[in-house]
Amino acid sequence: MTRYILCAAAALLLTGCGKDNPPAAAPQPAPAATPAKADTRPVILAFGDSLTAGHGLPEGQSYADFLQKDLDARGYSYHVVNQGISGDTTDAGVSRLDSALALKPQFVILELGANDGLRGLPIEKTQENLDAMIAAFQGAGAKVVLCGMTLPRNYGQNYIKNFEKVFQNLSKTRKTALIPFFLEGVATRPELMQGDALHPTAEGCRLVAQTVFKHLQPLLGRPQ
Repeated sequence: MTRYILCAAAALLLTGCGKDNPPAAAPQPAPAATPAKADTRPVILAFGDSLTAGHGLPEGQSYADFLQKDLDARGYSYHVVNQGISGDTTDAGVSRLDSALALKPQFVILELGANDGLRGLPIEKTQENLDAMIAAFQGAGAKVVLCGMTLPRNYGQNYIKNFEKVFQNLSKTRKTALIPFFLEGVATRPELMQGDALHPTAEGCRLVAQTVFKHLQPLLGRPQ
């Protein structure tokens, strides 16, 4: 009996694997991904350091991201490109000017210099570098919004005063728009700053974007 059952099972197995069975359907290739559409709107370049990059925040929470949302909501057709790199000094900014100019920005929000000051670098060199960047952007036809900075009080009154004057003087000589202090209304509110007390939270970045827009809007004119 056992032998009969084994033979019957073998017969069923062979029948199931026989050539009369319909072949399994061949796997279909996955549909090709649709390439992302290039953004052809005129460029507003956010050129800076960690304060521009959105250091310590999830993707999409930098001030540049909030600025894009503000512009969209008000009907402005511009593409905000974030070229913030954490740790950058003005020397580093000069070294990557070519990649910035290649974007052919119509407007540049220039936020560099804080790391120079925090490292106690010569103020004359900071001014020289910022001047070179402004000249290059303006020479390419872009309008510049210069972001003023200050330093912690323990850096000494004279150094801080001379540091702040760099931005004021360049704004006058190069005729740029000036944000007197980039973190205005944010840096003095601990709930809007991250634990390092140097970088804003996402809500802080949203408020920074409002400050930037306030100084940028006169250059933009009416929505297109």
